[in-house]
Amino acid sequence: MAKKLHYFHLNGLAESIRYILHYAGEKFEDIRYAQADWPIKSVKDSLPYGQLPLYEENGKSLNQSLAIARYVASKNNLLPTDPWEQALLDAVVFNVYDFWSKAKVILFEQDPTKKAELKKQVLEEVVPFYLSRFEKELKAGNGFFGGKLTWADFIFVGIIETANLFYGESIEKKYPTVVALVKKIQTLPGVKEYIATRKPYTV
Repeated sequence: MAKKLHYFHLNGLAESIRYILHYAGEKFEDIRYAQADWPIKSVKDSLPYGQLPLYEENGKSLNQSLAIARYVASKNNLLPTDPWEQALLDAVVFNVYDFWSKAKVILFEQDPTKKAELKKQVLEEVVPFYLSRFEKELKAGNGFFGGKLTWADFIFVGIIETANLFYGESIEKKYPTVVALVKKIQTLPGVKEYIATRKPYTV
């Protein structure tokens, strides 16, 4: 198979890419690594910057999750042609990653007490700050960022799902337009079938 996506058996930074590829009906090899086995030296040493995800197509490779997602989106009519509209969606995606950079702090804390404190802070401060703003943008766009289905919606849902996995709850539950978008993406043709057959993710 000419196309390959390398990542962990986790949603994380690659699930949005998987969703786009499945939605577009693209055939690709979904190569997954167990987190418990990472780093696999032979694999890590072959990566451009020692990190996943990595996308391969016709003998060429591309790293960085946003670059990969943007590329596969551009091939499947999920990226606007207007430069200003592109920039607006780029801003959405960077804001989503800003949210994730603050939400993922609990992943690296080993002390149970400190981890509980960080979790409380994120749920009470970080989540309301960002999700209230995402909710506002989605309402203005009739349920999508930018007014119609684009790569930004896939990126957003992938990160929300990842946060839910690590926080053990639906962080978007107080934001109905966000909830609706998550359901829309999860029930898209191709995505729905993929979700129905994938093995459960655990942390």
